[in-house]
Amino acid sequence: MSNKPAADELREEYDFTPDQLRAGVRGKYAERYARGVNIVRLDPDVAAVFPDSESVNEALRALAEVIRNRERRSA
Repeated sequence: MSNKPAADELREEYDFTPDQLRAGVRGKYAERYARGVNIVRLDPDVAAVFPDSESVNEALRALAEVIRNRERRSA
């Protein structure tokens, strides 16, 4: 028999009593999160081509350079 809680069970350490819910601060980290994080979900077929976020960024930088060069030539 497993000691893992069922998927629909809450653990004892989770406290959702009204007093505890009021003690929280809504949006405490929202501004910092918005400034420093930009999450993009890749479709599985695209993600399969890239082993990590560094390779995705490298490919996007190369594409951005192609776009900038094209814009400079057409201006």
